[in-house]
Amino acid sequence: MKGQVAYRWAAVAAGVGLLCAMPVIASALPASVPALTAGQLRGRILASARLSYAGYAESDAAFGLPSLPGLRDVTSLLDGVTKMRVWQAAPDRWRVDVLSDTGERDTYQLGRRSYIWDSGAQLLTEIRGRQTLRLPRAADLAPPTLAQRLLSETGRQARYSVAPALRVAGQAAAGLRVTPSDPASTIGHIDIWADPGSGLPLMVQIFARGSPSPALRSQFFQVSSWQPDKAVLTPQRGPGTGFTVTSAGNLSGALKNLAGMALPGQLAGRDQLPASQEYEPIGVYGGGLATFVVLGLRGVDGQRLITDALAAGGTALDLPGGGSGALISAPLLNAVIAQPPDPDTVVLLAGTVAMPVLEQAAAALFTEVGL
Repeated sequence: MKGQVAYRWAAVAAGVGLLCAMPVIASALPASVPALTAGQLRGRILASARLSYAGYAESDAAFGLPSLPGLRDVTSLLDGVTKMRVWQAAPDRWRVDVLSDTGERDTYQLGRRSYIWDSGAQLLTEIRGRQTLRLPRAADLAPPTLAQRLLSETGRQARYSVAPALRVAGQAAAGLRVTPSDPASTIGHIDIWADPGSGLPLMVQIFARGSPSPALRSQFFQVSSWQPDKAVLTPQRGPGTGFTVTSAGNLSGALKNLAGMALPGQLAGRDQLPASQEYEPIGVYGGGLATFVVLGLRGVDGQRLITDALAAGGTALDLPGGGSGALISAPLLNAVIAQPPDPDTVVLLAGTVAMPVLEQAAAALFTEVGL
């Protein structure tokens, strides 16, 4: 009898182990996809933006950024695992639930209306107004959103090649490798795997230059086409839950304290990119996978940035004319925080370029622009 019981439990344990191993087994199976050129696959990925789909995805990031006041939500997003349930009916009608051990935080985009549901606070927030300037959010890391943004911004400033096919979320996926053409980029290459028929991105990996492991991996573990359901895309208020309304500007974090600056048309040998009116306070230089931004922060948030950056492991920097600053270096992102002798405004330069480029740009702001 004891032998039979032990055998039954061993069978149960083996069955559980097999179930747990199914995703690993599925990903290890050989993948066969139709022959596509890199250009064809890139075109299909970009054309997939309007597809309706639903699935479960995770992003795993290791950017190595220090936690800074006003930017903690961003740094936590770029260091660690973010678990997401994703539904999309259209590019402007979607829902992303971020899951954690303490609950979930759901974001709804319904045309011009957006909502955030916080299960811990039992609070539904309606966001009014257009979010022209905002900090990154979890929805930006969903594989389709991330892949399409990377490809649309990279354009012709990169080399495209075919990567080996893989199985992702139980599906055979065609691979596309994107390699920056600018040697100053911190990005070594980007690999995107997508459904070869629909072009829906299933996994994205971003590698820092010289690194064998991705600094960011975002992938679906389950995904399928989806018939849009209004009940899923509409936030529901239960008994005893709270409701509030806020403006889009209140969600911009440190960006709500931007200071206007007269920026030059070129910094560190890189031209300033054209910007629409709402982005005028921010200078964007370079392009593609070698881009950096320049912005001024006023008030307490700006004044504390250098102190907090140094406390978090940044390197002190001396600048012309009595300016001071701090260097923050990470595998994919570098940043220089610079303070002129006039302490009212702090200048932040950050992007996917080598640190010497940012140092050169910061020095030029002090010597040529006269900050």
